[in-house]
Amino acid sequence: MPQVVLTEECMRLISQFESLTGAGSRDCIVDNRNERIIFVINPGDMGLAIGKGGSSIKKASDVMGKRIEVVEYAPDPAQFLRNCFLPAQVTGIEFSTNEEDLQVALVEVRDEDRGLAIGKGGKNIFKAKVLAQRQHDIADVQLAQNEVA
Repeated sequence: MPQVVLTEECMRLISQFESLTGAGSRDCIVDNRNERIIFVINPGDMGLAIGKGGSSIKKASDVMGKRIEVVEYAPDPAQFLRNCFLPAQVTGIEFSTNEEDLQVALVEVRDEDRGLAIGKGGKNIFKAKVLAQRQHDIADVQLAQNEVA
């Protein structure tokens, strides 16, 4: 299990997010490049984090001054990666080790979800890579190239 080290800023943001939404959070990443804050929330707290009609997440976003994204934690690395790529539908995940003996995840998504999985400027694949590293010690996340018939 990797050790997640939270900065003082992240601890403050988690506390603020929890008091605004009521959802428990276990990790936070401030992504200045994409003007967003990503929270890894406790399993089962997604409803609280988002709120009715998105009200909780919108309120938190307004107070914190950045777009907020939430990913539900899962102890199973494959399920956690599926959660990272939502709403893109993941069709398969293979784990392997590279030359440096580090774990790599090869993620397959439906063809029509490929753009969604990558995200504008690669922001969604970036989110998955950073969170997989922090939460499950996965060194890299790659999208599988789908075979063209």
